[in-house]
Amino acid sequence: MNTNQFIEIEEQYGAHNYHPLDVVIERAEGVWVYDVDGNKFLDCLSAYSAVNQGHVHPRILNAMIEQAKKVTLTSRAFRNDQLPMFYKELSEFTGYEMSLPMNSGAEAVESAIKLARKWAYRVKGVPRHQAEIITASGNFHGRTTTTISFSTEPLYRDDFGPFTPGFLTVPYGDAAAIEKAITPNTAAVLLEPIQGEAGVIIPPAGYLKKVAELCKKNNVLFIADEIQTGLCRTGRIFASQHEGVRPDMITIGKALSGGFYPISAVLADAALLGLFTPGEHGSTFGGNPLAAAIGRAAIGVLREEKLAERADELGNYFSERLSEIPSKHVKEVRGRGLLIGVELHPAAGGARRFCEALKARGILAKETHDHVIRFAPPLVIDKDTIDWALPKISEVLQLS
Repeated sequence: MNTNQFIEIEEQYGAHNYHPLDVVIERAEGVWVYDVDGNKFLDCLSAYSAVNQGHVHPRILNAMIEQAKKVTLTSRAFRNDQLPMFYKELSEFTGYEMSLPMNSGAEAVESAIKLARKWAYRVKGVPRHQAEIITASGNFHGRTTTTISFSTEPLYRDDFGPFTPGFLTVPYGDAAAIEKAITPNTAAVLLEPIQGEAGVIIPPAGYLKKVAELCKKNNVLFIADEIQTGLCRTGRIFASQHEGVRPDMITIGKALSGGFYPISAVLADAALLGLFTPGEHGSTFGGNPLAAAIGRAAIGVLREEKLAERADELGNYFSERLSEIPSKHVKEVRGRGLLIGVELHPAAGGARRFCEALKARGILAKETHDHVIRFAPPLVIDKDTIDWALPKISEVLQLS
């Protein structure tokens, strides 16, 4: 079967909740993907930063295969021999005392919200069911009913109310607005250190540090959603570290499995995660032995292949070269590490046509918020491959 035949079947039988580029991938390795018609493409999306370690990393693949031969699921009704070591290695890698494993990133955010509310009632003394969480405009924390309740994107909300109460949204990047919004009932501030889905939006210098100070001063938890930005993508293990900030809680996912399996987690110290008691929260698949074995291997690759350092060095190089491209369409190039956004002027006609032109030249990137092209290749990319891509990107950005 060819590309068009696969697309026809997908369009007939699948819900139309995505608008993918018309490429049908059948295999991948490292930074490269291959379609059913035999074409080769450089992946500059990394499954929204889920394959930071590169596609089908052999070490993670082997861990998955070997564990799948033994036991894949026990539920949390019983213990298994992989989860304790996953906890330990995740703690050693991230510096947080404890973790709560789940499956999707949205589940991690939901778990963090529940934990923040329990902390507010049991520790801070907020009246029961009156806790408030401050969020930022332009946020993306998932598409569950609760997480869309504090989204500012009409497409995510318009047909899906009524919404979950308890959230207050202020402008992103405005620490003064957060300070003004804090009340005695404020349990937490929930932010992305860089807003990926909003168009790779980087807040003003000092913003995260100021937010962390405000939270500490007012006895409020600071929760950083690092599902896209974490695990080495921006040149640090966590993007929060660019400002020397250690949030009270961090949510992670995506690259926690290297793209092999849905794994997410909430990271915090024992004073917070120790508040959960048996039966209050859980997941049949969360922390299963297959996930734990994959997660251990994924963490090992991030650490031992020094992918944070690699993202820092190559991200700076890639951003600088993109900034040098002479194009009337480009408004700004911004990013940290290998999370880079090229924002186009509205007159350029939208980013989608440029992404389609890149696809025709063997590069897969995706538009975000209409006018931004996101470049976020796997962190295992090398300088020669970036140099191969740059003339093609330059050609596309100079199209009429």
